[in-house]
Amino acid sequence: MKIFKHSTDKGIWESIENGPFIPQVKRDEVFFNKPSSEWTEAENKKVKFDWIAKNIITSALSYDEFFRVSQCRRPKKCGTS
Repeated sequence: MKIFKHSTDKGIWESIENGPFIPQVKRDEVFFNKPSSEWTEAENKKVKFDWIAKNIITSALSYDEFFRVSQCRRPKKCGTS
């Protein structure tokens, strides 16, 4: 899987390792999420890597596993009994 993602684009693997990229702006020493209409081209590309990575991972799942994880709100908290 790692080789496949590296061969597609290294940014995809970095997205998986580092977690999702959320463009932010700093105002009065506080960070806020940027509205998507204000994202730069570089920020759009990083966000797109997140979606490509999610697509690759979910495409590799069986139907039952896909349904189970698609119901999750947070990583690592879902599916534990």
